[in-house]
Amino acid sequence: MIQNRVASFFSSEHSKSVIFHWVDYDTISPHAKIAVVAAEDQNFSSHSGFDFKAMRQALEQNKEGKRLRGASTISQQVAKNLFLWPGRSYVRKGFEAYFTILIELFWSKQRILEVYLNTAQMGDSIYGVGGASEIYFKKPASRLTREQAALLAAALPNPVEYSVTGPSRYMRYRQRWILQQMRQLGGDGYLNDL
Repeated sequence: MIQNRVASFFSSEHSKSVIFHWVDYDTISPHAKIAVVAAEDQNFSSHSGFDFKAMRQALEQNKEGKRLRGASTISQQVAKNLFLWPGRSYVRKGFEAYFTILIELFWSKQRILEVYLNTAQMGDSIYGVGGASEIYFKKPASRLTREQAALLAAALPNPVEYSVTGPSRYMRYRQRWILQQMRQLGGDGYLNDL
């Protein structure tokens, strides 16, 4: 958020303000919680910050010349969003691993998911599920439907490029896929054991 604000100050868009407001875990729709887990990190409840199987699969796909695919867990994304700069370097990845270990040691899975849902970029200058639900759906994050939550999660790989307000065919495909994954994970009940 700080980087976005500084960058906009030095550009012609310096009047653009960051949209963000914190929403406590208990007042976030359970649909939003399971949607981001289904979209971003389906092993969230069982790993300790790193999904080594997903990392191996991503490495194999990247070696084969297929579309680059990330394997960052929600915990790793929280570490990056809170403490680090964007970009790809071994130095940043090293710091990310360090902070991920600390986050997993000292925070519960609920806290990690709460922080993720409040710090993830969900649009151009829009951060967190609270701001996104107000801007896109004119409702608090507690009232997001399954479909709305899945659409927000569908934009997460590239929230500036993927439009929630005018979703492309690809976004609708991802939304349907996420809805299916949410059901297969067990719906909102999946998160009861966090």
